[in-house]
Amino acid sequence: MNTQRAVIWVGFLGVSAALAWAPGHWFGQEDGVAPFAGAPAPTKDSAASPSPVGAGSPANRPEQASGDLFPTQQWTRPQALATVTEQPVNAAPVAPSAPTAPALPFQFIGRIGDRDDLQIFLQSGEKLYVVRQGDVIEDTYRLERVSASELHLVYLPLHQSQTLSVGSAP
Repeated sequence: MNTQRAVIWVGFLGVSAALAWAPGHWFGQEDGVAPFAGAPAPTKDSAASPSPVGAGSPANRPEQASGDLFPTQQWTRPQALATVTEQPVNAAPVAPSAPTAPALPFQFIGRIGDRDDLQIFLQSGEKLYVVRQGDVIEDTYRLERVSASELHLVYLPLHQSQTLSVGSAP
């Protein structure tokens, strides 16, 4: 099986080499034939014989029609470009809005204690906070007041008051 494969490869490479060598050998310039370069080479007979008027002009000879053998062709019509008209823009000045506090990140969990020592349990993500009235949470929120149904917090960077509903009174 391996010898058969080797014979096939040697045959293939030999035929390829012969095809690569053949055009240079048979179609070389030894026999006086020049390769075609777009226009036929002038011969002695055509140069010596007078040509009729207008027959030898470049416009009438088909050989000189185009120097490009493979011109680009488009099979579709060129698309018409859309026209753009500029219209004036009435830009109304936008008043910069005052910054607002983000939504409260806390969820009410519960409360424990009496009126004098009331502790509130708040959750933010995975963190659990136990706060009393007046405590500051992560330098961002301060618990101002605790009522029966709401917590009043202040967003410290903007000093804005926010409320958190805690449900019904105990």
